[in-house]
Amino acid sequence: MILRSPYPDVEIPAVGLPEFLFGRLDPADVDRPAVVDAATGQGYTYGQLADAVHRVAGALAERDIGAGAVVGLFAPNSPDYAVAFHGVLAAGAAVSPVNSQYTPAELAHQLRDAGATLLCTAPEGLARARIAVAEPGVSVTEIVVLGDPGGTTAAPGTATEVPETTLHELLASAGPAPAVTIDPESLAALPYSSGTTGVAKGVMLTHRNLVANLLQLGPIHQIDADSRLLAALPLYHIYGLTSIMNQGLRGRALIVTMPRFDLAGFLRAIAEYRIDHLYIVPPIALALAKSPLVDNYDVTSVRVMVSAAASLDVELGRALAGRLDAVVLQGFGLTESSPGTHGTPADRTDIDPGSIGLLIPSVEARVVDPVTGEDAAEGAPGELWCRGPNIMRGYLNNPEATARSIDADGFLHTGDLVTADRSGIFRVVGRLKELIKYKGHQVAPAELEAVLLGHEAVADAAVIGVPDESCGELPTAFVVRRDSHPGLAAEELIAFVAERVAPYKKIRLVEFLDQIPKSAAGKILRKELQVRTPGRRPSALSGPGRAVS
Repeated sequence: MILRSPYPDVEIPAVGLPEFLFGRLDPADVDRPAVVDAATGQGYTYGQLADAVHRVAGALAERDIGAGAVVGLFAPNSPDYAVAFHGVLAAGAAVSPVNSQYTPAELAHQLRDAGATLLCTAPEGLARARIAVAEPGVSVTEIVVLGDPGGTTAAPGTATEVPETTLHELLASAGPAPAVTIDPESLAALPYSSGTTGVAKGVMLTHRNLVANLLQLGPIHQIDADSRLLAALPLYHIYGLTSIMNQGLRGRALIVTMPRFDLAGFLRAIAEYRIDHLYIVPPIALALAKSPLVDNYDVTSVRVMVSAAASLDVELGRALAGRLDAVVLQGFGLTESSPGTHGTPADRTDIDPGSIGLLIPSVEARVVDPVTGEDAAEGAPGELWCRGPNIMRGYLNNPEATARSIDADGFLHTGDLVTADRSGIFRVVGRLKELIKYKGHQVAPAELEAVLLGHEAVADAAVIGVPDESCGELPTAFVVRRDSHPGLAAEELIAFVAERVAPYKKIRLVEFLDQIPKSAAGKILRKELQVRTPGRRPSALSGPGRAVS
């Protein structure tokens, strides 16, 4: 049975995302603050932002970067992030947002796979960017540095022959914006996601996908010119990109950026800028509900908090609502769906915060028994399948993975197990996919297993997520030592992996086994590994032959 949203379908205009957001700037919005840095208060009004976007588009046109080109965006949150992202799109090119914590090797892999020819970074990422663009197969021909240009020339790192310029220089030297007619079905964003299994793949999101999802989220989140949003979640993640940055811009709200989350700075920004909408993940929800720091700041401006990226416990949601005297809602989505598919409207106080709410407009769903392939009975768990105008075009250069994720009827198979009641309220009850959710980040076990197997002392390895109240799940390795290296220590493996992956992907726990449990076909039996660590806290795992990071 196909389940449908209680909302009317949205009408999607045939325009690109920059035209949708900036094409009709009301004179009353020209001097309205659009995006500012939390620490300095510096940023752009809507008029300045629209002008900067057009200038970047003009500068890129002079470099022959337009339709068919991909630009990497490797930077933490800042007001310049919006300029770079939308400037690239206005030139007709696509943006591949990159995790700002990536190592040079990880950055090089994404740039190579995406076919990026230009890279935007920030001063703190320049050293890694220089190393990455020198890697074989990377086609970047210029680096553009966002932020304060004073910090760029002294940045450490391997010098390359790739020219470097700053965003300030780009804006000053820009020619007229190109007269580009953007095909709504053309590629706009190319974020990378592990999908249901495996290593990260480029998710092809079109202008129509992104425009549609903003329209779909409209009746759920109700952002307007009086709203004030805090962008502490990373904008390179589709959650921050769509739900905070682009949704805030569409509503002409004030967006306050933080380069990274820290609780004191987060609370200070709420108090100083009178933030009323918070977009968070469960670890932040836990901190807000329990930390005594909250009592030191005026957070009475907060009216609505939306949690997504990982399941929010209903009791934690209620505790958070009581602590801040605000409405707590949960949303749901995937990178592959731009991201939103479900949400709880602020006026539906009858829906508890442990639910992901209702299907948003123009989304259809099925709840399918993963064993029989038939629709699950009402209220019974099944895999969530979704269809709508926000569903990706597919995975870049990977038709096999695309075919495994999107069926012939256009339904995206999410890998998440949900229930749906007769009122159309959905709840996440588990997942088929093997991804580990660490503080809202996706960690692919296969990637970490490949790194571990690169250690000369490791004969076999498996990685799972161990439940943890503050982090969601801790990436945990089960390792078989080679007979030639009986003294291999857990601490050595933790350090080995940490040198090769972004901080959020680090192995946090290690346990040594004589054998990794596998099926006859050779598939790791992760459920058996989970049985070995049933909801235990890290302290229960530490001991002889184990380590906690």
